[in-house]
Amino acid sequence: MKDAFGAPQSLLLLGGTSEIALATARRLIAGRTRAVWLAGRPSPALEAAAASLRELGAVAHTVPFDALDTASHEETLGKVFAEGDVDMVLLAFGVLGDQAHDEAAPAAAAQVAQTNYTGGVSSALTCANALRAQGHGSLVVLSSVAAERARRANFVYGSSKAGLDAFAQGLGDALHGTGVHVMVVRPGFVRTRMTAGLVEPPLATTPEAVAYAIEQGLRRHAETVWVPGALRAVMSVLRHLPRPVFRRLPF
Repeated sequence: MKDAFGAPQSLLLLGGTSEIALATARRLIAGRTRAVWLAGRPSPALEAAAASLRELGAVAHTVPFDALDTASHEETLGKVFAEGDVDMVLLAFGVLGDQAHDEAAPAAAAQVAQTNYTGGVSSALTCANALRAQGHGSLVVLSSVAAERARRANFVYGSSKAGLDAFAQGLGDALHGTGVHVMVVRPGFVRTRMTAGLVEPPLATTPEAVAYAIEQGLRRHAETVWVPGALRAVMSVLRHLPRPVFRRLPF
């Protein structure tokens, strides 16, 4: 259960090696979070991530989880909820893909979509149903500013995030009044392993900044969080640009 200050005491990370997820866990552990489940493909990196959280004083467990294996989600994630209430679920897995390669290899493009969207839908619904059954909790879905409008440079990734973003908004509406809170987080370019080597655009941010925004959004019971906040105004403009102008933008 959340404590008297509304802070989550237990946390499930879907994408247990995600830099944003781990930055969020560290921030919450510095507050009142004590139990963390890291769900991801079994690997030394997943075990190392759990060990790093234990060093901060948390009780950290690893959970075998594959976004593409949707048939296993109910059983795998159900075991976590069977251990006790989970106050917060952070859906933080995803792949960027390689736009040029994926355009030429439809199967690769489909895998990006299946990971980011289909895997997200399956695991989010599994967790949402469990949260609703326990009567409380927050589901935080890591979307992207790329979800706002598909760009020529990364429309495979952007379209998959757009689907997840729309799904999460609808799920939040469906859960309204149940005690379950859904928050969609839309970061811009985040400096992580996934974006290493890419040209950094204006308003780039860090995993720590996203973690801070998530924590503040939870305190406000926000439904949508932009990171950095200035992106909300920027995308309000870009969203309405005529397509002939938008497609010529240098990003």
